[in-house]
Amino acid sequence: MNLLRADDFMPSILMNREKLMKMAGAVRTGGKGSMRRKKKAVHKTTTTDDKRLQSTLKRIGVNAIPAIEEVNIFKDDVVIQFVNPKVQASIAANTWVVSGSPQTKKLQDILPQVLSHLGPDNLDNLKKLAEQIQKQAPSAGDPATAAPEDDDEVPELVAGETFEAAAEQGNAA
Repeated sequence: MNLLRADDFMPSILMNREKLMKMAGAVRTGGKGSMRRKKKAVHKTTTTDDKRLQSTLKRIGVNAIPAIEEVNIFKDDVVIQFVNPKVQASIAANTWVVSGSPQTKKLQDILPQVLSHLGPDNLDNLKKLAEQIQKQAPSAGDPATAAPEDDDEVPELVAGETFEAAAEQGNAA
């Protein structure tokens, strides 16, 4: 009966290792002394991002809503308007997807167009919005609501009065 010893396998292991090292050195792509890339790698992430977005939307279960001509998103004094957008919705996930080219407009510019779309439920909201706009920009023709223009000037001192005396009178009252 012949027993195999470790010495019998050593020469073949060493030879395989040397062979592997030579092959690894030949395919080296980086490190000291290696050649640089001649062409810059261009990554196309937009298609990857778009595919990932579409797969996520498909998993949520969004359905396309046809025949939407305009979408307005109201943010403070700015309206983001989409004309002929692609609209998708998932009621169960409470998710709406609006895609298209947006335009940013001021609320005052778009308000006449939007009035025809609003129903009676939004009349109170519209009144509140009009009050806010009037508070922010008072009309120049009405002197009662116009702000005084000389706020930056220092008022003239009244003869015989000092700041200390006025402060004492204010504390006593």
